[in-house]
Amino acid sequence: MNESEKKRFSSYTLAQLAQTLRSGEVTSNQLTRYAISQHELFGRGLNAYREWGPRRALTLAQKADYKFKQGSDVGCLQGIPISAKDIFGIPGYSTYAGSQARLPNQWQRAGPIVQNLQQQLAVMMGKTHTVQFAYGGLGINHHWGTPRNPWDREQHRVPGGSSSGAGVSLCEGSAFVAMGTDTSGSVRVPASYTGVVGLKTTKNRWSTCGIVPLSPFLDTAGVLTRTVEDSIYAFHALDNASSSIDSALEFTQAAMAKAQDKFRIGIDLGRMWNPCEQSIQNVCMSALHALETDGCRVINLDFPEVEQAIELRNLGSTISAELTEFLQSELPDWIASLDTVIKERVQTGDNISAVEFLRRKRRIRHIGGAAEKQFQECDIIASPTVPLSPPTVEELEFPGQYMPKNLLALQNTTVGSILNLCSLTVPVGMDHNQMPVGFQLMAPAGEEERLLSVGLRLESLVSAPKLTL
Repeated sequence: MNESEKKRFSSYTLAQLAQTLRSGEVTSNQLTRYAISQHELFGRGLNAYREWGPRRALTLAQKADYKFKQGSDVGCLQGIPISAKDIFGIPGYSTYAGSQARLPNQWQRAGPIVQNLQQQLAVMMGKTHTVQFAYGGLGINHHWGTPRNPWDREQHRVPGGSSSGAGVSLCEGSAFVAMGTDTSGSVRVPASYTGVVGLKTTKNRWSTCGIVPLSPFLDTAGVLTRTVEDSIYAFHALDNASSSIDSALEFTQAAMAKAQDKFRIGIDLGRMWNPCEQSIQNVCMSALHALETDGCRVINLDFPEVEQAIELRNLGSTISAELTEFLQSELPDWIASLDTVIKERVQTGDNISAVEFLRRKRRIRHIGGAAEKQFQECDIIASPTVPLSPPTVEELEFPGQYMPKNLLALQNTTVGSILNLCSLTVPVGMDHNQMPVGFQLMAPAGEEERLLSVGLRLESLVSAPKLTL
Protein backbone atom coordinates (compact mmCIF):
# COMPACT_ATOMS: atom_id res chain seq x y z
CA MET A 1 0.00 0.00 0.00
CA ASN A 2 1.49 3.33 -1.04
CA GLU A 3 1.68 6.48 1.08
CA SER A 4 -0.99 8.21 -0.99
CA GLU A 5 -3.53 5.51 -0.15
CA LYS A 6 -2.60 5.58 3.53
CA LYS A 7 -3.04 9.34 3.68
CA ARG A 8 -6.42 9.08 1.98
CA PHE A 9 -7.68 6.40 4.35
CA SER A 10 -6.55 8.33 7.42
CA SER A 11 -8.03 11.66 6.30
CA TYR A 12 -11.30 10.69 4.59
CA THR A 13 -14.54 11.00 6.51
CA LEU A 14 -16.79 7.95 6.91
CA ALA A 15 -19.10 9.37 4.26
CA GLN A 16 -16.19 9.79 1.83
CA LEU A 17 -14.97 6.26 2.50
CA ALA A 18 -18.48 4.92 1.95
CA GLN A 19 -18.76 6.78 -1.36
CA THR A 20 -15.39 5.55 -2.63
CA LEU A 21 -16.31 1.98 -1.70
CA ARG A 22 -19.49 2.25 -3.74
CA SER A 23 -17.76 3.84 -6.70
CA GLY A 24 -15.19 1.05 -6.77
CA GLU A 25 -12.35 3.52 -6.32
CA VAL A 26 -11.46 1.65 -3.11
CA THR A 27 -12.30 -1.86 -1.96
CA SER A 28 -13.14 -3.01 1.53
CA ASN A 29 -10.22 -5.42 1.20
CA GLN A 30 -7.83 -2.49 0.72
CA LEU A 31 -9.38 -0.55 3.58
CA THR A 32 -9.25 -3.56 5.89
CA ARG A 33 -5.65 -4.32 4.97
CA TYR A 34 -4.82 -0.72 5.83
CA ALA A 35 -6.46 -1.18 9.25
CA ILE A 36 -4.52 -4.41 9.79
CA SER A 37 -1.23 -2.77 8.81
CA GLN A 38 -1.88 0.08 11.25
CA HIS A 39 -2.40 -2.39 14.07
CA GLU A 40 0.75 -4.29 13.10
CA LEU A 41 2.72 -1.03 13.21
CA PHE A 42 1.38 0.33 16.50
CA GLY A 43 -0.89 -2.20 18.16
CA ARG A 44 1.65 -4.26 20.06
CA GLY A 45 2.65 -1.32 22.21
CA LEU A 46 -0.82 0.19 22.61
CA ASN A 47 -2.75 -2.98 23.56
CA ALA A 48 -6.16 -1.84 22.30
CA TYR A 49 -7.58 -5.32 21.69
CA ARG A 50 -8.28 -8.31 23.86
CA GLU A 51 -9.05 -10.33 20.73
CA TRP A 52 -7.73 -9.32 17.32
CA GLY A 53 -9.22 -10.98 14.22
CA PRO A 54 -7.51 -9.97 10.96
CA ARG A 55 -8.42 -13.17 9.07
CA ARG A 56 -12.07 -12.92 10.02
CA ALA A 57 -12.02 -9.25 9.07
CA LEU A 58 -10.64 -10.00 5.60
CA THR A 59 -13.36 -12.62 5.08
CA LEU A 60 -16.01 -10.01 5.94
CA ALA A 61 -14.33 -7.48 3.66
CA GLN A 62 -14.46 -10.01 0.83
CA LYS A 63 -18.21 -10.46 1.39
CA ALA A 64 -18.74 -6.70 1.42
CA ASP A 65 -16.81 -6.29 -1.83
CA TYR A 66 -18.74 -9.12 -3.45
CA LYS A 67 -22.01 -7.37 -2.58
CA PHE A 68 -20.70 -4.08 -3.96
CA LYS A 69 -19.79 -5.76 -7.24
CA GLN A 70 -23.30 -7.22 -7.44
CA GLY A 71 -24.70 -3.73 -6.97
CA SER A 72 -26.07 -4.66 -3.56
CA ASP A 73 -25.96 -1.94 -0.89
CA VAL A 74 -26.94 -3.40 2.49
CA GLY A 75 -26.16 -0.48 4.79
CA CYS A 76 -24.16 2.66 5.46
CA LEU A 77 -21.34 0.78 7.22
CA GLN A 78 -20.87 -1.89 4.54
CA GLY A 79 -17.16 -2.63 4.23
CA ILE A 80 -16.11 -0.22 7.03
CA PRO A 81 -13.65 -1.56 9.67
CA ILE A 82 -15.01 -1.23 13.20
CA SER A 83 -14.08 -2.39 16.70
CA ALA A 84 -16.35 -3.36 19.61
CA LYS A 85 -15.88 -3.32 23.36
CA ASP A 86 -15.47 -6.75 24.91
CA ILE A 87 -18.90 -6.76 26.53
CA PHE A 88 -20.77 -7.03 23.21
CA GLY A 89 -21.67 -10.57 22.21
CA ILE A 90 -20.22 -11.16 18.73
CA PRO A 91 -20.34 -14.52 16.91
CA GLY A 92 -16.84 -15.80 16.23
CA TYR A 93 -15.37 -13.89 19.18
CA SER A 94 -15.34 -14.68 22.88
CA THR A 95 -16.78 -12.34 25.50
CA TYR A 96 -14.69 -11.94 28.64
CA ALA A 97 -15.99 -8.54 29.85
CA GLY A 98 -12.50 -7.70 31.05
CA SER A 99 -12.40 -10.72 33.34
CA GLN A 100 -9.97 -13.63 33.51
CA ALA A 101 -12.27 -16.21 31.88
CA ARG A 102 -14.73 -16.58 29.03
CA LEU A 103 -18.29 -15.85 30.10
CA PRO A 104 -21.10 -18.44 29.68
CA ASN A 105 -22.68 -18.91 26.25
CA GLN A 106 -25.61 -16.57 26.82
CA TRP A 107 -23.16 -13.63 26.79
CA GLN A 108 -21.64 -14.71 23.50
CA ARG A 109 -24.81 -14.11 21.48
CA ALA A 110 -25.33 -11.05 19.30
CA GLY A 111 -27.89 -8.46 20.35
CA PRO A 112 -29.71 -5.96 18.10
CA ILE A 113 -26.75 -3.59 17.67
CA VAL A 114 -24.35 -6.31 16.56
CA GLN A 115 -27.05 -7.88 14.40
CA ASN A 116 -27.49 -4.48 12.73
CA LEU A 117 -23.74 -4.29 12.07
CA GLN A 118 -23.75 -7.82 10.68
CA GLN A 119 -26.67 -7.05 8.37
CA GLN A 120 -24.81 -4.01 7.08
CA LEU A 121 -21.66 -6.11 6.48
CA ALA A 122 -19.51 -3.87 8.65
CA VAL A 123 -16.03 -5.37 9.05
CA MET A 124 -15.38 -6.38 12.66
CA MET A 125 -11.66 -6.02 13.43
CA GLY A 126 -11.73 -7.34 16.98
CA LYS A 127 -12.85 -6.85 20.56
CA THR A 128 -11.31 -3.99 22.49
CA HIS A 129 -10.32 -4.02 26.14
CA THR A 130 -12.65 -2.93 28.90
CA VAL A 131 -12.37 -2.41 32.64
CA GLN A 132 -13.66 -5.62 34.21
CA PHE A 133 -17.46 -5.62 33.93
CA ALA A 134 -17.21 -2.01 32.68
CA TYR A 135 -16.93 -0.70 36.26
CA GLY A 136 -14.35 2.09 36.17
CA GLY A 137 -13.61 5.38 34.44
CA LEU A 138 -9.83 5.31 34.09
CA GLY A 139 -9.33 2.13 32.06
CA ILE A 140 -7.30 0.03 34.51
CA ASN A 141 -7.36 -3.75 34.02
CA HIS A 142 -5.01 -5.99 35.96
CA HIS A 143 -6.11 -9.18 34.18
CA TRP A 144 -5.23 -8.12 30.63
CA GLY A 145 -3.12 -5.03 31.10
CA THR A 146 -4.25 -1.46 30.69
CA PRO A 147 -4.17 -0.10 27.12
CA ARG A 148 -1.66 2.69 26.64
CA ASN A 149 -2.82 6.22 25.90
CA PRO A 150 -1.09 6.88 22.55
CA TRP A 151 -0.66 10.60 23.23
CA ASP A 152 2.20 10.06 25.70
CA ARG A 153 5.16 8.13 24.29
CA GLU A 154 7.23 8.43 27.45
CA GLN A 155 4.84 7.45 30.24
CA HIS A 156 2.07 4.86 30.38
CA ARG A 157 -0.99 7.03 30.90
CA VAL A 158 -4.50 5.63 31.16
CA PRO A 159 -6.75 5.77 28.07
CA GLY A 160 -9.94 6.29 30.08
CA GLY A 161 -12.61 3.72 30.72
CA SER A 162 -14.44 1.65 30.83
CA SER A 163 -14.30 1.40 27.02
CA SER A 164 -10.54 1.53 27.40
CA GLY A 165 -9.46 0.07 24.07
CA ALA A 166 -12.07 1.83 21.95
CA GLY A 167 -10.44 5.23 21.55
CA VAL A 168 -7.02 3.61 21.21
CA SER A 169 -8.26 1.52 18.26
CA LEU A 170 -9.30 4.72 16.47
CA CYS A 171 -6.01 6.44 17.26
CA GLU A 172 -3.91 3.61 15.84
CA GLY A 173 -6.06 3.44 12.71
CA SER A 174 -7.22 -0.16 13.07
CA ALA A 175 -10.89 0.91 13.16
CA PHE A 176 -12.93 3.82 11.82
CA VAL A 177 -15.82 3.33 14.24
CA ALA A 178 -15.54 1.97 17.80
CA MET A 179 -18.54 0.59 19.67
CA GLY A 180 -18.67 1.19 23.42
CA THR A 181 -21.09 1.51 26.31
CA ASP A 182 -21.69 4.35 28.74
CA THR A 183 -23.21 4.05 32.22
CA SER A 184 -21.46 6.97 33.94
CA GLY A 185 -19.01 8.11 31.26
CA SER A 186 -17.53 4.95 29.76
CA VAL A 187 -17.69 6.28 26.18
CA ARG A 188 -17.06 9.95 26.92
CA VAL A 189 -14.06 9.61 29.24
CA PRO A 190 -11.96 7.41 26.89
CA ALA A 191 -12.98 9.59 23.94
CA SER A 192 -11.86 12.70 25.80
CA TYR A 193 -8.60 11.13 26.98
CA THR A 194 -7.66 9.86 23.50
CA GLY A 195 -8.68 12.96 21.54
CA VAL A 196 -11.66 11.52 19.64
CA VAL A 197 -15.42 12.08 19.62
CA GLY A 198 -17.71 10.08 21.89
CA LEU A 199 -21.51 9.93 21.80
CA LYS A 200 -23.64 8.66 24.70
CA THR A 201 -27.14 8.02 23.46
CA THR A 202 -30.35 8.48 25.40
CA LYS A 203 -31.29 5.57 27.63
CA ASN A 204 -33.22 2.93 25.64
CA ARG A 205 -32.65 4.62 22.27
CA TRP A 206 -30.44 1.67 21.35
CA SER A 207 -31.04 -1.76 22.82
CA THR A 208 -28.51 -3.10 25.31
CA CYS A 209 -29.60 -6.71 24.80
CA GLY A 210 -26.60 -8.86 23.95
CA ILE A 211 -24.34 -6.63 26.07
CA VAL A 212 -23.03 -7.73 29.47
CA PRO A 213 -24.87 -5.47 31.94
CA LEU A 214 -23.34 -3.18 34.54
CA SER A 215 -26.49 -1.26 35.47
CA PRO A 216 -29.65 -2.14 33.53
CA PHE A 217 -31.17 1.03 34.98
CA LEU A 218 -28.48 3.34 33.51
CA ASP A 219 -26.60 1.42 30.79
CA THR A 220 -26.54 2.94 27.31
CA ALA A 221 -24.79 1.98 24.10
CA GLY A 222 -22.54 4.54 22.47
CA VAL A 223 -20.08 5.11 19.67
CA LEU A 224 -16.62 6.66 19.31
CA THR A 225 -15.45 8.19 16.03
CA ARG A 226 -12.60 10.34 14.79
CA THR A 227 -14.76 13.44 14.15
CA VAL A 228 -18.24 14.79 14.83
CA GLU A 229 -19.07 14.45 11.14
CA ASP A 230 -18.18 10.76 11.42
CA SER A 231 -20.30 10.52 14.57
CA ILE A 232 -23.31 11.89 12.68
CA TYR A 233 -22.85 9.32 9.94
CA ALA A 234 -22.33 6.42 12.37
CA PHE A 235 -25.25 7.50 14.56
CA HIS A 236 -27.60 7.50 11.59
CA ALA A 237 -26.33 4.10 10.45
CA LEU A 238 -26.82 2.57 13.90
CA ASP A 239 -30.11 4.35 14.57
CA ASN A 240 -31.69 3.08 11.35
CA ALA A 241 -31.08 -0.56 10.58
CA SER A 242 -32.17 -0.20 6.96
CA SER A 243 -30.64 3.21 6.26
CA SER A 244 -28.99 3.90 2.91
CA ILE A 245 -25.95 6.03 2.20
CA ASP A 246 -28.24 8.58 0.55
CA SER A 247 -30.30 8.93 3.73
CA ALA A 248 -27.09 9.19 5.78
CA LEU A 249 -25.80 11.97 3.56
CA GLU A 250 -29.15 13.78 3.79
CA PHE A 251 -29.06 13.42 7.57
CA THR A 252 -25.53 14.85 7.64
CA GLN A 253 -26.55 17.78 5.44
CA ALA A 254 -29.50 18.51 7.73
CA ALA A 255 -27.18 18.49 10.75
CA MET A 256 -24.83 20.90 8.98
CA ALA A 257 -27.71 23.25 8.24
CA LYS A 258 -28.95 23.02 11.83
CA ALA A 259 -25.42 23.77 13.07
CA GLN A 260 -25.82 27.37 11.89
CA ASP A 261 -28.57 28.08 14.43
CA LYS A 262 -27.82 30.50 17.27
CA PHE A 263 -27.83 28.01 20.12
CA ARG A 264 -28.16 28.93 23.78
CA ILE A 265 -25.31 27.28 25.72
CA GLY A 266 -25.86 26.84 29.47
CA ILE A 267 -22.99 26.48 31.94
CA ASP A 268 -22.73 25.99 35.71
CA LEU A 269 -19.27 27.31 36.52
CA GLY A 270 -19.38 26.44 40.19
CA ARG A 271 -20.44 22.84 39.93
CA MET A 272 -19.02 21.55 36.62
CA TRP A 273 -16.13 23.90 35.82
CA ASN A 274 -14.40 24.99 39.04
CA PRO A 275 -13.45 21.43 40.15
CA CYS A 276 -11.45 21.02 36.91
CA GLU A 277 -7.69 21.45 36.58
CA GLN A 278 -6.84 24.97 35.48
CA SER A 279 -5.41 24.07 32.08
CA ILE A 280 -8.55 22.07 31.28
CA GLN A 281 -10.75 24.97 32.34
CA ASN A 282 -8.77 27.33 30.14
CA VAL A 283 -8.97 25.15 27.03
CA CYS A 284 -12.71 24.58 27.43
CA MET A 285 -13.35 28.23 28.15
CA SER A 286 -11.63 29.08 24.87
CA ALA A 287 -13.94 26.64 23.08
CA LEU A 288 -16.95 28.20 24.78
CA HIS A 289 -15.75 31.67 23.78
CA ALA A 290 -15.43 30.48 20.17
CA LEU A 291 -19.09 29.44 20.19
CA GLU A 292 -20.11 32.75 21.74
CA THR A 293 -18.09 34.78 19.23
CA ASP A 294 -19.74 32.80 16.43
CA GLY A 295 -23.20 33.88 17.54
CA CYS A 296 -24.22 31.41 20.23
CA ARG A 297 -25.48 32.81 23.53
CA VAL A 298 -23.83 31.67 26.79
CA ILE A 299 -26.11 31.52 29.83
CA ASN A 300 -24.96 31.04 33.44
CA LEU A 301 -27.11 28.43 35.14
CA ASP A 302 -27.89 27.53 38.72
CA PHE A 303 -28.04 23.75 38.26
CA PRO A 304 -28.55 22.12 41.69
CA GLU A 305 -29.36 18.76 40.09
CA VAL A 306 -25.64 18.47 39.31
CA GLU A 307 -24.79 18.26 43.02
CA GLN A 308 -27.59 15.80 43.62
CA ALA A 309 -26.41 13.59 40.77
CA ILE A 310 -22.82 13.62 42.05
CA GLU A 311 -23.99 12.82 45.59
CA LEU A 312 -25.89 9.81 44.28
CA ARG A 313 -22.87 8.72 42.27
CA ASN A 314 -20.64 8.93 45.36
CA LEU A 315 -23.05 6.60 47.16
CA GLY A 316 -22.73 4.10 44.32
CA SER A 317 -25.95 5.18 42.60
CA THR A 318 -27.79 1.99 41.67
CA ILE A 319 -24.71 0.57 39.95
CA SER A 320 -22.92 -1.16 42.82
CA ALA A 321 -26.07 -3.03 43.91
CA GLU A 322 -26.99 -3.99 40.34
CA LEU A 323 -23.54 -5.33 39.52
CA THR A 324 -23.35 -7.20 42.82
CA GLU A 325 -26.73 -8.85 42.17
CA PHE A 326 -25.74 -9.74 38.59
CA LEU A 327 -22.48 -11.37 39.67
CA GLN A 328 -24.05 -13.29 42.53
CA SER A 329 -26.92 -14.54 40.36
CA GLU A 330 -25.18 -15.09 37.00
CA LEU A 331 -21.42 -15.33 37.58
CA PRO A 332 -20.72 -16.35 41.20
CA ASP A 333 -17.45 -18.07 40.22
CA TRP A 334 -16.07 -14.74 38.98
CA ILE A 335 -16.42 -12.88 42.30
CA ALA A 336 -13.31 -14.31 43.99
CA SER A 337 -11.07 -13.13 41.15
CA LEU A 338 -12.47 -9.64 40.66
CA ASP A 339 -9.93 -7.00 39.69
CA THR A 340 -8.71 -5.12 42.76
CA VAL A 341 -9.96 -1.80 41.34
CA ILE A 342 -13.59 -2.95 41.50
CA LYS A 343 -13.66 -5.60 44.26
CA GLU A 344 -14.25 -3.17 47.14
CA ARG A 345 -16.99 -1.33 45.25
CA VAL A 346 -18.82 -4.57 44.50
CA GLN A 347 -18.65 -5.55 48.18
CA THR A 348 -20.37 -2.29 49.17
CA GLY A 349 -23.23 -3.14 46.83
CA ASP A 350 -24.07 -6.15 49.00
CA ASN A 351 -24.87 -3.83 51.91
CA ILE A 352 -27.56 -1.78 50.14
CA SER A 353 -31.08 -2.65 51.30
CA ALA A 354 -33.94 -3.09 48.86
CA VAL A 355 -35.57 0.02 50.29
CA GLU A 356 -32.41 2.09 49.75
CA PHE A 357 -32.01 0.76 46.22
CA LEU A 358 -35.58 1.73 45.33
CA ARG A 359 -35.11 5.09 47.02
CA ARG A 360 -32.10 5.80 44.80
CA LYS A 361 -34.02 4.87 41.67
CA ARG A 362 -36.87 7.15 42.71
CA ARG A 363 -34.39 9.96 43.42
CA ILE A 364 -32.72 9.56 40.03
CA ARG A 365 -36.06 9.82 38.27
CA HIS A 366 -37.02 12.86 40.33
CA ILE A 367 -33.89 14.90 39.69
CA GLY A 368 -33.93 13.87 36.04
CA GLY A 369 -37.41 15.35 35.72
CA ALA A 370 -36.35 18.51 37.54
CA ALA A 371 -33.33 18.91 35.25
CA GLU A 372 -35.57 19.03 32.17
CA LYS A 373 -36.66 22.53 33.25
CA GLN A 374 -33.09 23.79 32.72
CA PHE A 375 -33.65 23.38 28.99
CA GLN A 376 -36.34 26.01 29.04
CA GLU A 377 -33.45 28.46 29.40
CA CYS A 378 -30.91 26.82 27.10
CA ASP A 379 -30.55 24.35 24.24
CA ILE A 380 -27.35 22.67 25.41
CA ILE A 381 -25.49 22.38 28.71
CA ALA A 382 -21.70 22.48 28.35
CA SER A 383 -18.75 21.58 30.56
CA PRO A 384 -15.28 20.07 30.41
CA THR A 385 -15.73 16.34 29.84
CA VAL A 386 -13.12 15.14 32.35
CA PRO A 387 -11.83 17.39 35.15
CA LEU A 388 -8.32 15.93 35.36
CA SER A 389 -5.49 15.05 32.99
CA PRO A 390 -4.99 11.32 32.33
CA PRO A 391 -2.97 9.94 35.26
CA THR A 392 -0.15 7.46 34.78
CA VAL A 393 -0.73 3.80 35.53
CA GLU A 394 2.17 3.95 37.96
CA GLU A 395 0.70 6.68 40.13
CA LEU A 396 -2.63 4.85 40.38
CA GLU A 397 -0.87 1.87 41.99
CA PHE A 398 -0.04 3.94 45.09
CA PRO A 399 -2.48 3.31 47.97
CA GLY A 400 -5.39 5.71 48.08
CA GLN A 401 -4.83 7.13 44.58
CA TYR A 402 -7.21 5.14 42.38
CA MET A 403 -10.59 5.80 43.96
CA PRO A 404 -10.50 9.62 44.25
CA LYS A 405 -9.12 9.99 40.74
CA ASN A 406 -11.68 7.55 39.35
CA LEU A 407 -14.52 9.49 41.00
CA LEU A 408 -13.20 12.81 39.74
CA ALA A 409 -12.73 11.51 36.20
CA LEU A 410 -16.42 10.52 36.09
CA GLN A 411 -17.79 13.56 37.87
CA ASN A 412 -19.08 15.58 34.90
CA THR A 413 -20.07 12.64 32.73
CA THR A 414 -22.07 11.08 35.57
CA VAL A 415 -24.37 14.09 35.48
CA GLY A 416 -25.57 13.29 31.97
CA SER A 417 -26.14 9.65 32.86
CA ILE A 418 -28.12 10.16 36.04
CA LEU A 419 -30.17 13.02 34.56
CA ASN A 420 -30.92 10.90 31.44
CA LEU A 421 -29.39 13.33 28.96
CA CYS A 422 -27.74 12.45 25.67
CA SER A 423 -24.14 13.66 25.65
CA LEU A 424 -21.26 14.27 23.27
CA THR A 425 -17.58 14.95 23.88
CA VAL A 426 -15.53 16.83 21.29
CA PRO A 427 -11.73 17.32 21.43
CA VAL A 428 -10.87 21.02 21.74
CA GLY A 429 -7.21 21.31 22.80
CA MET A 430 -4.37 20.10 25.00
CA ASP A 431 -3.83 20.32 28.76
CA HIS A 432 -0.64 21.07 30.73
CA ASN A 433 0.59 17.50 30.16
CA GLN A 434 0.02 17.83 26.41
CA MET A 435 -2.88 15.41 26.62
CA PRO A 436 -6.22 15.89 24.81
CA VAL A 437 -9.05 17.85 26.42
CA GLY A 438 -12.68 17.04 25.66
CA PHE A 439 -15.59 19.49 25.76
CA GLN A 440 -18.90 17.93 26.84
CA LEU A 441 -22.26 18.92 25.37
CA MET A 442 -25.50 17.61 26.92
CA ALA A 443 -29.02 17.79 25.49
CA PRO A 444 -32.43 16.52 26.64
CA ALA A 445 -33.35 12.88 26.18
CA GLY A 446 -33.98 12.05 22.53
CA GLU A 447 -32.32 15.19 21.17
CA GLU A 448 -29.24 13.56 19.63
CA GLU A 449 -29.78 15.42 16.37
CA ARG A 450 -29.55 18.81 18.12
CA LEU A 451 -26.57 17.63 20.12
CA LEU A 452 -24.65 16.52 17.05
CA SER A 453 -25.41 19.78 15.24
CA VAL A 454 -23.90 21.82 18.08
CA GLY A 455 -20.94 19.45 18.14
CA LEU A 456 -20.44 19.99 14.42
CA ARG A 457 -20.53 23.76 14.98
CA LEU A 458 -17.93 23.46 17.72
CA GLU A 459 -15.71 21.20 15.62
CA SER A 460 -15.67 23.80 12.84
CA LEU A 461 -14.51 26.52 15.23
CA VAL A 462 -11.66 24.87 17.15
CA SER A 463 -8.40 23.29 16.11
CA ALA A 464 -8.60 19.83 17.62
CA PRO A 465 -5.28 18.17 18.43
CA LYS A 466 -3.97 15.77 15.80
CA LEU A 467 -2.06 12.64 16.79
CA THR A 468 0.93 11.49 14.79
CA LEU A 469 2.12 7.99 15.69
